[in-house]
Amino acid sequence: MNIGADFLPRLGSALVLGPMVIAAAAWGGRPFVLLCFLASLMLLWEWAKMVRLPRLPVVLGLGGGGIACALFALVAGPPQLILALPAGALAAALMVRGALSLRFWALVGVFYAGALACSLTLLRLDSALGLVAVVWLLAVVWTTDVAAYFCGRLIGGPKLWPRVSPNKTWSGSIGGVVFAVAAGMLTVRLAGVDSAFFAAPAAFAASICCQAGDLFESAMKRRFGVKDSGHLIPGHGGLMDRLDGLVAAALLAGLIGVLRHPAAPAAGLLVW
Repeated sequence: MNIGADFLPRLGSALVLGPMVIAAAAWGGRPFVLLCFLASLMLLWEWAKMVRLPRLPVVLGLGGGGIACALFALVAGPPQLILALPAGALAAALMVRGALSLRFWALVGVFYAGALACSLTLLRLDSALGLVAVVWLLAVVWTTDVAAYFCGRLIGGPKLWPRVSPNKTWSGSIGGVVFAVAAGMLTVRLAGVDSAFFAAPAAFAASICCQAGDLFESAMKRRFGVKDSGHLIPGHGGLMDRLDGLVAAALLAGLIGVLRHPAAPAAGLLVW
């Protein structure tokens, strides 16, 4: 099997970032929310640079302020304050000068960045299963990435979407889903959660969403002629290059949890 030259830098970055994220999730509370907020700010910054938005400080200030208020609403504030996120996104879009398309991308960027912080915070706030839900989500997303990488290189075969991501194959995609479902089921089993099929349907959907998020970012980079979203992480480029799948999977996980059990989203996600 031919291992790409970027494998060792990717592995090193994962070994550094992985324990940091797990530790913050285990700590919970303000440290975890702060980490989510900072990650969202970096995502918004990289998004704005990628789509070439003017007035970056203004976009970051208004968009970041909307995300911060939404997080405060989830943690301690009045629920109505969650509307600060769309308000911040709209304000950021209106302050962007130039073509209407730039304002559209500013609007999307704030929602994209806010989806990560709000979804993860929402799941972690569940006192009973919050930590399990976050660890489960990370296990599913990371396993999807790793298994897709190795299955694609080992098996090869037809490309998944060559125009957008020429290295991804159907074998990698299917392998990523299979191993991610197994990882999700194992996490639920080890956590002792009483769940039919060990929440396999949720893991299946999250893995598919993870890969869709990866393809979405690849399509955006191709549209704007960008190789990497940034240069923050060796072997991965920018933070968005590392979190693209997690953003989509976290958003889906949060929606599943809230729709199935509004008072305890983590239970709604994992208990079937």
